[in-house]
Amino acid sequence: MLREEINKALEVLKSGGVILYPTDTIWGLGCDATNPEAVEKVLKIKNRPAEKSLIVLLDTDNKLQSYVAEIPDVAYDLIEYAENPLTVIFSGAKNLASNVINVDGSVGIRIAKHDFCTPLIQRFRKPIVSTSANISGAPSPKNFDDIASEIIDQVDYVVDFEQAIQNNKKPSTIIKLGPSGQFEFIRK
Repeated sequence: MLREEINKALEVLKSGGVILYPTDTIWGLGCDATNPEAVEKVLKIKNRPAEKSLIVLLDTDNKLQSYVAEIPDVAYDLIEYAENPLTVIFSGAKNLASNVINVDGSVGIRIAKHDFCTPLIQRFRKPIVSTSANISGAPSPKNFDDIASEIIDQVDYVVDFEQAIQNNKKPSTIIKLGPSGQFEFIRK
């Protein structure tokens, strides 16, 4: 069943569509992070201003150099030793859709450690957007049952995995990492 769900989500991502999927944190809206039209669909579904940046998921930190100009060494330690899901905001984003990148040139990237996300990203071979499955400004859904029907109705595919889990997941911790390795917490 998991393999079938990954295959279905993969086809939607490849065709420029939007998926509603479980992540290592909360349920998210996802698309190809290198496809500006797909990213635009996500922004429209969320009713989110384009100047608000989006988080991108990768399956391994080995791929960071493909999407970030310079990676301070401390980034690898922060990712490796984080006890909870950690999104790192890097400056110098590259090779991503322009509407994923913040106006200051930064991008938030999380290395997903999840039974669905990790193999999906490995097979897709590109980063995927991960933004909370809610209308911008509304509370983030803690589990699948909290997702508004107006979100569900607008996506191209709803992943049928972990929908029944009621564990009240939380969004990731977010830190902003400077080029010289200094960092600050944006969301704990």
